[in-house]
Amino acid sequence: MKTLVAPSVLAADFANLAKEVQMINDSEADFIHVDIMDGVFVPNISMGLPVVEAIARHATKPLDVHLMIVEPDRYLESFKEAGAAHLTVHMEACKHLDRTVHAIKSLGCKAGVALNPHSPVSTLEEIIQELDLVCLMSVNPGFGGQKFIKNTFDKVKKLRKLMDAQGSMAKVEIDGGVSMDNAEALMEAGADILVAGSFVFSSKNPKGTIKRLKNIV
Repeated sequence: MKTLVAPSVLAADFANLAKEVQMINDSEADFIHVDIMDGVFVPNISMGLPVVEAIARHATKPLDVHLMIVEPDRYLESFKEAGAAHLTVHMEACKHLDRTVHAIKSLGCKAGVALNPHSPVSTLEEIIQELDLVCLMSVNPGFGGQKFIKNTFDKVKKLRKLMDAQGSMAKVEIDGGVSMDNAEALMEAGADILVAGSFVFSSKNPKGTIKRLKNIV
């Protein structure tokens, strides 16, 4: 199976957002990754529901919405209505993760859980079979363009081992610092989806960069 690629619009030109979304539509990307930051759970504010709705109006690819926010349960239905196909919440932000995951599924969305770099994959042991997606943060969340944390390779392997042991069919997504320098190794370790923001949108040929990521394995 080819690599699944999710360009992150956090790194897009927001003054030309429709054009940037159309570029993703025309590319070989599989999803459009949308980072929602609240300035509380992470030290930055990105975008809210009106921007997600605007992206969805132009998108032909599914929206992979990553909620880096406190109390995400309050907004699940709103982001679904805004156009989310996938809803990923942070394990560290959820008091009752099982309830949150099932709430996402009840909305008809794919349910994902993200782990910060310091959080071990073992924290998902009791819920891994319920998940459609596990997002491993390979940078500390809150800002785009950060340096990739090399420990992520071992973390992917540990997650894949846990998933295989429990028969989980979840996709493994990597978010942060992804480039051609680490993409192949990430896929070999067990990743399925690569989120790429600055690496795509800062390149001279974003569609070509997406194609390169798609064809690394």
